[in-house]
Amino acid sequence: MRLWTLHPRHLDARGLVALWREGLLARAVLRGRTRGYRRHPQLERFRAQARPVAAINTYLAGVLAEARRRGYRFDARLVRGPRISGGRIRVTTGQLQYEWSHLLRKLRARSPAMYRAARGLTPRAHGLFRLTPGPVALWEVRSRGGRAR
Repeated sequence: MRLWTLHPRHLDARGLVALWREGLLARAVLRGRTRGYRRHPQLERFRAQARPVAAINTYLAGVLAEARRRGYRFDARLVRGPRISGGRIRVTTGQLQYEWSHLLRKLRARSPAMYRAARGLTPRAHGLFRLTPGPVALWEVRSRGGRAR
């Protein structure tokens, strides 16, 4: 499961569809409606919110908006429910850069044209997130050597 800090505009079609599915799975986990992925580290930042389900709904609404911008027909009924307003989740610039590097590796392999276009861009964060200076997030999956994968 990868719930990108990156704005969904940076994802290729395959990545955007996967994000939609994984976001819906994350919401099921936060609602207590599945036994899998309950301890997934990427859910920590949503669980830390006063209203975790509203936070993931807000996240999914951003994914839906990007899908609509591209002309995709994701089911908007799946993101009905409470959303958060006003506050945003803080994430570090190190986390954003880590994810950007990770995404570029994926794009290089599966979408070379998008990779070439993305190389010169400055990555943006999903609208739910507010960037603050700092390293890769502690919840990010770590390799055995202690370095982010």
